[in-house]
Amino acid sequence: MLAGLIFAVEEASDRPGTLVATLPFGGMTLLEYQVRLLAGAGAEKVLIAVGKMTPQLLTAVNRATKRHPIVEIVRSAEEAGEKFDNAARVLVMADGLVTTDPVMDRMAAEGGEALLVTDDAESPAAIERLDMRDSWAGIARISVAQLSQIAQMPEDYDFQSALLRVASQSSAEHVPLTAAWLRTGHSVERSAEGLATRNTGVLAALTERRVDWADRWVFTRIARAVLPELVGRNVPGWALTMGAGALALLSLMGIGLDWQGVGLIGSLTAAAALATASAMAALRGEELRGRALEWAILALFGAVVLLCGWVEHARLYSWTPMVFAAFGLAAQVLIERAPSRHRRWWASPSAHLLLLMPFTLAGFTEFGLAGIAVYAFATLTAAVEATREKSLVSS
Repeated sequence: MLAGLIFAVEEASDRPGTLVATLPFGGMTLLEYQVRLLAGAGAEKVLIAVGKMTPQLLTAVNRATKRHPIVEIVRSAEEAGEKFDNAARVLVMADGLVTTDPVMDRMAAEGGEALLVTDDAESPAAIERLDMRDSWAGIARISVAQLSQIAQMPEDYDFQSALLRVASQSSAEHVPLTAAWLRTGHSVERSAEGLATRNTGVLAALTERRVDWADRWVFTRIARAVLPELVGRNVPGWALTMGAGALALLSLMGIGLDWQGVGLIGSLTAAAALATASAMAALRGEELRGRALEWAILALFGAVVLLCGWVEHARLYSWTPMVFAAFGLAAQVLIERAPSRHRRWWASPSAHLLLLMPFTLAGFTEFGLAGIAVYAFATLTAAVEATREKSLVSS
């Protein structure tokens, strides 16, 4: 069993009386974001170690509990030890820690006690020195027995520091903090201003999940520019999704009325909105909704190409554009389901929309549909070969 322990004790350096855990981050509070990370890593129970209850902290805990009913509050190591199963592995997050899912997944892996460390004492992730070389970087994997050791200490001990010392003295594995994790925003912050800066970095990292060239160089850049503003203004995810849906319907109406250039521009805007909504869902731990939005982009692409094919069929009195459109869509569906890792140059729904737009604006939609069919076929061939090579290696 994997469990989580979050510290919410220290006050913000630039907001006296306000706990760091209750500062805004990612359209929620930092505490809620940390709970989301632990739940995403597989924690079956999450305890919040508090020193004092403030109205803001109580509100944050209540909101976190509604989304993740595994959250409880504790005030000591003894109380925490009583609430955890004796065989549980406990993933500890330091007060004020900002990190991302890949870091949590690495620390949640099977194994004994472990400490995330950095050898740079000046790093924004460095909290407390462990030895002459390493400093703690904010995450530890401990056992319930170690919590019991802390419970035997004098009452005036510092819970977080004591836990760190016990874990360090037990010869816990040192997991080095990588440069990539630092770039994606891993750090410990004590101020609202610092959290706002890290918020932008984490949001940028979430938009980098999409690997194909169209998403990487076009849609990701749009999401990176827009997402911090949306999160800062607390725009709900459903509003962005509804807006994208409305844009998609208008674009399809435009194509159906033979305004194909205008319709393609609208569909690209709708795809960008859906990609941004998917990144927002990932930030808030709504993985199912995020995947549904990814499939919605595929559905939008399918509706656009089939409608373009039908309009061209009516204009040219030929079924060829419709065949190109249907083949391109069918091939792309198979590509999306391919088990092999997608490559940068591979076709994607958003890449197809970008490819089709210049042909449509120039009045040669049928050639754009032919290009989509060829591009999808080339990508599908590469996907089949990659899957075949993977099967040969595994066998």
